[in-house]
Amino acid sequence: MSDSEGSFVITLEQQKDFQFLVKWDNPNVPELLVDEAAPLGEDAGPNPSRILSLAVANCLSASLLFALRKFKNQPEPLKATVTTQMVRNEKNRLRVGKIAVDIQMGAAAADLQHLERVLAQFEDFCVVKESVRSGFAVDVTVRDGSGVIVKQP
Repeated sequence: MSDSEGSFVITLEQQKDFQFLVKWDNPNVPELLVDEAAPLGEDAGPNPSRILSLAVANCLSASLLFALRKFKNQPEPLKATVTTQMVRNEKNRLRVGKIAVDIQMGAAAADLQHLERVLAQFEDFCVVKESVRSGFAVDVTVRDGSGVIVKQP
């Protein structure tokens, strides 16, 4: 499941109501059930806002770990807590307003080499955070039951 330049495909199959089974492009990764929060869904799995928050926090944690290890540091274990603020936009539509990630390292700062340099640059290597921050195109195509495109970009 490489994210290097190129693309990847993830499939979602509706199970019932707002529950979808996520099938990854890597057969070694377990399927994931996602669902909307109650009262719309049944809270049977994480909803899209939680998955987005998770993606940002995981990417930042992995980027920090990678950057620290480049200098032979052992900051483990890392623990990240992500707090997401939901807001209403001008059309009263619910949106992710802010994501705050708090990462705690297991090692003391004084024991880590080149920490100042790492902290100054690790966020730039987080694909998800930087993509969300700068925004990116999302093309949407909708097909009917026979495969006819009824909406396209």
